[in-house]
Amino acid sequence: MNRRKKIKQLLKAHAKKASAKLAPPSKSKYISKADRLKLAAESSHDSIISSES
Repeated sequence: MNRRKKIKQLLKAHAKKASAKLAPPSKSKYISKADRLKLAAESSHDSIISSES
């Protein structure tokens, strides 16, 4: 009984990990502060160029 329980527990854990990998991520990817500042600078630069045209 004990061996059967352990095997069943392992199979259930593997199945859970596999389904978690296939599921879409619930959180967005982390963006560092430097990258956020760089993206903000690029977007403000793009808006300045588009307003001049």
